Amino acid sequence: MESVIKKVEALALLHDKIDPRIVKEKNIKLGLRNEDGSGVFVGITSKGQVIGYEKIITGDGEQKLKPIPGKLFYCGYDVEDLVKGKEKENRFGFEETIYLLLTGELPKKGDLKSFSNELGKRRALPDEMKEIILNRPRHDDQMCSLHTIVSAMHLFDKDPNSTDLRDVTRQCIDLIAKFPTIIAYNYQKNLMKKKGLKKLIEPFNDLSIAENFLYLLSGNVPDRFTAELFDTMLIFHAEHGGGNNSTFTTRCVSSSGANTYMAICAGIGSLSGHLHGGANEAVVRMISDIKRNIKDWEDDEEIESYLEMLLDKKSGDRSGKIYGLGHAVYTLSDPRAVFLEKRGEELAKMYGREKEFSLYRKIAKIAPRLVKNKKAKIVCTNVDFYSGFVYQCMGIPKELFTPIFAMARVSGWSAHRIEEIIQGRIIRPSYFSSLKGMLTYSPMSKR
Repeated sequence: MESVIKKVEALALLHDKIDPRIVKEKNIKLGLRNEDGSGVFVGITSKGQVIGYEKIITGDGEQKLKPIPGKLFYCGYDVEDLVKGKEKENRFGFEETIYLLLTGELPKKGDLKSFSNELGKRRALPDEMKEIILNRPRHDDQMCSLHTIVSAMHLFDKDPNSTDLRDVTRQCIDLIAKFPTIIAYNYQKNLMKKKGLKKLIEPFNDLSIAENFLYLLSGNVPDRFTAELFDTMLIFHAEHGGGNNSTFTTRCVSSSGANTYMAICAGIGSLSGHLHGGANEAVVRMISDIKRNIKDWEDDEEIESYLEMLLDKKSGDRSGKIYGLGHAVYTLSDPRAVFLEKRGEELAKMYGREKEFSLYRKIAKIAPRLVKNKKAKIVCTNVDFYSGFVYQCMGIPKELFTPIFAMARVSGWSAHRIEEIIQGRIIRPSYFSSLKGMLTYSPMSKR
């Protein structure tokens, strides 16, 4: 087997590596990005809008991108206003956000109550599904486990392959309601010494999604401050425009006529990657590495020297990346990261982690300057840079960072799936061939 693997690897590298000259000559949009860094328009959506730059015309008539502070909108509403609104009214806001994404409108009080009640009633899992969770291999990782269970959910649907809008909406609401329970049970299963249905805590119907998930993890209803902050984290991760990798993947699969479970599983698969949802775990690993290798966490020069080593692939995981830094759209700032930096400071004081958080802030200040000098790119810290620290302060294990992202983003995936089905056209872009010409087949004896 090893010899076969080596042969395939060598030939793949030989034939599949891209010639940058062809990319430029044919104006190929790798990663569906334009040469100036902006995204290629491939669809239309009312669900989310991400803004990090504006297009300007220079004196010589050339169009350029001007970096501006980042903004995130859900169905036309500034996400910062959604968070400020629920904080001012001293209530939870994730359910309101889900309703907004699915319908395009903010709910009235009665509508929100009915919708929240419906989500609450759908949280519990059938015993057969619990058995599947309890009987999966212990070593299986959390995102793979989530993928497995969501895929198996079609077994409990009388009409799983229907693409009728009514059925799809029902399926999406059901999955949104059950994701927190599935994720909590998947994690609890790994902690069990002896398996048993009775050891899985039943969800409450009348708690908010944020409260209920934290309750399922610990067995205790969380304090209000922690639950409200977690609720805000879910709002921030719920949606990020149709172009983010997992949402675009969900839309691609949905456009083929695939069922809801397949489409949402595709989103889960995409989100599991370390360049997408797994980035916050990568940040935590990177910070741990930095803490081990920097003697004085307050020495800017020592921090800068080590960050340069990361960029030069001389340290860390040798990827050349500073995780939690940079974004496809945001340039000067990510509005979610701006909020989490403020909350992170509060949490650091509450849990005696001021020194560690100071290190985060120094990295956030130094790293963008280094990237600008080395790569001539304007970058900022993104939501992943601080989210891991916030979750750690809440006592949430790092194995759940990405599943929690999925727990929030499934609402956005669902909204985009519904929108894609309504628009009803299969996504099928073109690829330019890297071959110089057609080849002539030769018989085995002459190869």
